[in-house]
Amino acid sequence: MKKTMLITGAGRGIGRALAAFAFDQGNDVIALVRTNVGEAFAGEIIYGVDVTNQEALERVAAVIRNRPIDLLVNNAGIIGPERQSTLDMDFDGFGRALEVNTLAPLRVVQTFVPNLRAARDRAGIARIVTISSQMGRMNYTKSDRIAYRASKAAVNKVMQGLATDLAVELIAVRVVDPGWARTEMGGPNATVEVADAAAGIHARAWELNMALTGSFVDYRGKTVSW
Repeated sequence: MKKTMLITGAGRGIGRALAAFAFDQGNDVIALVRTNVGEAFAGEIIYGVDVTNQEALERVAAVIRNRPIDLLVNNAGIIGPERQSTLDMDFDGFGRALEVNTLAPLRVVQTFVPNLRAARDRAGIARIVTISSQMGRMNYTKSDRIAYRASKAAVNKVMQGLATDLAVELIAVRVVDPGWARTEMGGPNATVEVADAAAGIHARAWELNMALTGSFVDYRGKTVSW
């Protein structure tokens, strides 16, 4: 029986690579993208999906209806504003970073939890993976990109709480750090190939079970401190 993955932010970077890799591995892939991705890739692509827009998410929910989602990957994210120092903050940009990186993943989960429950009923478990960053660790005191760091620290806590609340429903939740991947966001000096990050995320997602729910790991499987 094929498994179904829903991936947000699948138009470029890690999300696009993950969607392509997952499809090649035999999964059914529902790729949510905000804008046209140019050359189409394999899988089911739904365009015009801004994860901060509830109406857009409800439109997707209406399209897929009661279709089971075995794995939901919250990948969509932004680096935040140009000015994001504690002493010189673009507060509107900070708010947007929180909206995309922290609030939207929870919004996505709440929208598609009926589909996750349908998969759970069919397979015994459903999975949620949120792409985060070790830059959000509370014991990591560097202050550059503080809006991004804060938004990732916040989503980590949200996902930790979600893991607690969904444990009784046999829906497992995990946070994964993709490493410093060579994407448009990561930049040319990044140290991790996008293909390696995508393959690692895929492995970390499908190994997830109820014993591992609430965990934070990197794409290689190494535990990351909160």
